[in-house]
Amino acid sequence: MIELRNVRKYYRRDGRVKTVLQDVSGRIDTRRAYALLGGNGAGKSTLLRLISGSELPNRGRIIRRGRISWPLGFSGGFHPQMTGKQNVAFIARVYNEDVDRAIEFAEDFAQIGMHMNMPVGTYSSGMTARLAFAVSMAVEFDFYLIDEITAVGDERFAERCREAFAERRGRSGLILASHSIGTIRDYCDHALVLRDGELTYFEDIDEGVEYYRSATLG
Repeated sequence: MIELRNVRKYYRRDGRVKTVLQDVSGRIDTRRAYALLGGNGAGKSTLLRLISGSELPNRGRIIRRGRISWPLGFSGGFHPQMTGKQNVAFIARVYNEDVDRAIEFAEDFAQIGMHMNMPVGTYSSGMTARLAFAVSMAVEFDFYLIDEITAVGDERFAERCREAFAERRGRSGLILASHSIGTIRDYCDHALVLRDGELTYFEDIDEGVEYYRSATLG
């Protein structure tokens, strides 16, 4: 279970305040699959970072129970001077996973070849995202946070991502932030719509999609 208690998040830029969450409270069941919908700039990626703990709210609390992933594709946890293998080994140790198994899995999944032995700071953005996704799959989580990660790489890699999630979906929950209605209907049963600092929950995915469309187009 993930619980948000009066969570407020805002940024100050150029003398202006941009509010992402306005005193939001609610619970997210980590056994379920949610679509996270919202217009450009609504704060979907920020919300995922808050839930993961990689960013803190300005006010309020977020309580997490179970193993929650970082936002897939978020590479802030990689040390740029360490190699891909060294980064995988470090993350595996943090989550008490078998290091050799995690490295073997990440090498096979990311398919970046000799770059696994090179500093991550030398990677292209695509290679970094591939490794981030591979490490996410190498660690078993109760709940996955996904930010359009299936768009990373070529179609072959995207298909590997979809297959991996289909397999994990049987035993883990997720939040998927995406603009693709087809994608969220493939993966999700419920919806969270972020609009004007408020987070609205919909039990039925189609009702959530309709609300999102009307809010975006209207």
